[in-house]
Amino acid sequence: MNFWKIAFFVLAGLIASAIIALVVFLEGPRDSDPLPPLNQYTPKGSVLSVKATRNDLEALANNYIRKAMKGEKLPVIMEVKEDVRLHSELTAFGMTFPLMMHFDPVVLQDGNLMLKQTSMEIGDLEFPPSAILSVLRDSVKLPPWMIVRPKEEEIFIHLSELEIAGNLHVRAKSVDLANDNIELEVTIPID
Repeated sequence: MNFWKIAFFVLAGLIASAIIALVVFLEGPRDSDPLPPLNQYTPKGSVLSVKATRNDLEALANNYIRKAMKGEKLPVIMEVKEDVRLHSELTAFGMTFPLMMHFDPVVLQDGNLMLKQTSMEIGDLEFPPSAILSVLRDSVKLPPWMIVRPKEEEIFIHLSELEIAGNLHVRAKSVDLANDNIELEVTIPID
């Protein structure tokens, strides 16, 4: 057999092995980070009920992501329409692909938010959502109050961990994106 034929088959085998390894890596996300314990926060202070719109929520979320990144490039940009959309970029094989993930927000008992993934778009490629969330969690530096849970296909937004001037506390009461009605509860602590 000719040297070039052997080299060709070795190279083809290496490429096939790399593709198989990549698929196995993407198909099998590791365990997700545990959620913080459910805390039934009892506000001590004046409680204000604040009504917001989708645009207000979008501006607020992107502002807190920007603050948490401390001048670094924003890893994700949130857009709030009829669902919550996270825009980012994924680099693979030396190419950068635009990535958009769609989520439905769910208000938890303790006032935090859970974003349940409904779909995603990554160029013309199709990958399991859990694989993309796993790559997002492992390759993008996100604020500490955003916990990516690939196995469950969700992102936990820990509102009680947001650092707000004046030591204010924020809780979500309801999120109705279809009717552009978002209700938050802000507690102003008593000294």
